[in-house]
Amino acid sequence: MKIESYEFGRIIIDGKTYTSDVLVFPDRVRDKWWRKEGHRLDVDDLEEILKFQPAVLIVGTGYSGCMEIPDSTKRYLEMKGIRLIEAKTGEAVKLYNSLSEKEKVAAALHLTC
Repeated sequence: MKIESYEFGRIIIDGKTYTSDVLVFPDRVRDKWWRKEGHRLDVDDLEEILKFQPAVLIVGTGYSGCMEIPDSTKRYLEMKGIRLIEAKTGEAVKLYNSLSEKEKVAAALHLTC
């Protein structure tokens, strides 16, 4: 999957436009991704990612970086051997496109805030 562009509330991946938060895998996109608590990323929100078992998880914390990743989530990912990279979504998109060519990567992208 190649992320072609991102702007507040809108992302284009492989020619398709999404306007809700997304999970991005090498072979598919899961749109309308919601978290139990909107601006907080808990382990339960990552069930699909954990099944995929990426080497790297890139989390786009939103346009302004408002989504929080609690220490408990960070520790859980570390325990599972998944390297976490968190960045504002604009930067996360660039990192995904760069790293996805070299590693088994997934992305969890918050498109607003």
